Amino acid sequence: MAAANGSSLSVTQFLIPIFKGASYEFWKIKMRTFFLSHDLWELVESGYAEPNDGGVNLFAHQRNELKENRKKDSKALLVIQQAVDESIFSRIVAATKSQKAWMILEKEYQGSDKVKIVKLQGLRRDFETLFMKSSESVHEFFARVLVVVNQTRAMGENLSD
Repeated sequence: MAAANGSSLSVTQFLIPIFKGASYEFWKIKMRTFFLSHDLWELVESGYAEPNDGGVNLFAHQRNELKENRKKDSKALLVIQQAVDESIFSRIVAATKSQKAWMILEKEYQGSDKVKIVKLQGLRRDFETLFMKSSESVHEFFARVLVVVNQTRAMGENLSD
């Protein structure tokens, strides 16, 4: 699937989910999958080492690798910028690397580790107190259970079936 100009990102650009401030955990999962499919996730998640001298004293193959990392990181940053609503873009406008933009969004919308723990505790409590209402079908109850389970998984908690 390549575009006329040779860029595969432009063809799949319409598939990028737009984050408008709600359901961050599900947007994050979709974005991670998108980045994995374009071989960009490692840069977004871990970044890359930028030499102190800007790469002047590197061997030719190291300069080529640095150039490729910069190019891939710019693509990933562009995708993140396009994947957020204008109301959210101002939060990441100063980020010059994809990892930084990703971290800003994660910290603001998913919270710190302490916030995640509190959210997970609330979800566990919700799960443990679920019961089927008398007016509810099994299908409706199961759907409510899945909502809590999927929210818990989206927060990074592994649940067995």
